[in-house]
Amino acid sequence: MATQPAKQPIRNPIKKNGKGRRQAVHRTDPFDGILLVDKPAGFTSHDVVAKVRSHFRLRKVGHGGTLDPMATGLLILLLGRGTKLSERIMGTDKEYEGAIRLGATTDTEDADGTVLEERDYSHVTREAVEAEMTKRRGDQMQTPPMVSAIKKNGVPLYKLARKGKEVERDARLIHVYHFALLDFNPPHVRFALKCTKGTYVRTLAAELGAALGCGAHLAELQRTGIGNLHLAHATPLDELLTCSLEELGEKVVPIYAFAAE
Repeated sequence: MATQPAKQPIRNPIKKNGKGRRQAVHRTDPFDGILLVDKPAGFTSHDVVAKVRSHFRLRKVGHGGTLDPMATGLLILLLGRGTKLSERIMGTDKEYEGAIRLGATTDTEDADGTVLEERDYSHVTREAVEAEMTKRRGDQMQTPPMVSAIKKNGVPLYKLARKGKEVERDARLIHVYHFALLDFNPPHVRFALKCTKGTYVRTLAAELGAALGCGAHLAELQRTGIGNLHLAHATPLDELLTCSLEELGEKVVPIYAFAAE
């Protein structure tokens, strides 16, 4: 009679720690974590999520904070169990560089909108711009623009704006740590900004133009940092979509590594 092979012991995902107590052994997945993407203009944050999910056939992909279609720069994708980091990432401070166009206001406060009014900006000086930027540092109340994803009675404001409706919005407390002029070349002024979550940069641009007496809108925007994560470590979307699944895995910051920071 043939001898039956000895049964292999079933591995228990519970092990004892040094004090004799039991603790779970966490199984790790190379796609549980975050992915830093350099978003190009013309794509919504959801577009980027959809492209990465479908291209790599990943089951669970989200993002840690939206960027408007016209904006470029750092977009954090959350993969697998990394989606649990959503609130933590979205709650961190943001850094930007961009350009404000003096002398023209738009209905969206940025370059994607329709021009409402054009005014002379020849009187605006570098010193005046710097002074107004300085005034906007610190705590302040900011009213979100109508063209935004904030909901009123369950309806996103941008949908109401498309119908020509304007509703009352509650002002929100924001904090601007740094708002500085990088280059003065009218009608464009380039700036660097660091602020808290929920800050609408295009609203800052519109307020700056109003204070200068010429009107303005946000012409360009690039997000350069989210908390301690920076654009320098992000992969351009087009390059990312040429990667193999193995190469993608090498770019993922594991959830435990991020949580330890």
